[in-house]
Amino acid sequence: MAKEKERDWDKELKEVDKLLNQLPTYREEQAATKAAQARSAAVPPAAHGAADPGLSTRAWIGTWARVGLGLLVGIGMTQWPYTHGCGLKLYFYLGGVAVVLVAGLWSSVSSWRRRLSFAHILSQGLIIWALVLAAREILPRVHYARETATWFCP
Repeated sequence: MAKEKERDWDKELKEVDKLLNQLPTYREEQAATKAAQARSAAVPPAAHGAADPGLSTRAWIGTWARVGLGLLVGIGMTQWPYTHGCGLKLYFYLGGVAVVLVAGLWSSVSSWRRRLSFAHILSQGLIIWALVLAAREILPRVHYARETATWFCP
C-alpha cells in the first residue's frame, strides 16, 4: 500500500470553524424572516383581480383593452362580409387574420408582463383562433387538404 499523506485535522477544523462563524445564526435568520413577514403584512391587498400589488390601474385597463379589442376582431372575422375565395379579397381576409394574430401576440405579451392569468389565457386562445382561421384558408391552397383551392381567381 502506498503511504497516505496524513491530514492536519486541527488546521482543517479551524478553517471550518472560521467559515461557520461567518454564517448568520439561526436566531438572526428567524428575526429577518419575521421582519419580512411584517413588511409584507403592511402592504394592502391588490384591488379587484390585479395579480401584482404594484400594478397600476392604467396598466391593468390597457392590458384588458388589448385583450378585448383582439377578441372583438377575432370574433368579427367570422362575420367577414365579403367572399374570400381567391384573389385580392382573399389577401385582404388573410391580412385581417394577421391582425388577429398580432393582436393576440400583443395582448399575450402584455398580460404575461402584468401577471394577469385569465387575460393571458384569452390571449393564447386568440392566437390559436387566428391560426385556425389561417389554416382554413391556406391549407387547401397548398394542396394539404382534401379540397383544393387557388390563390388567384381564374
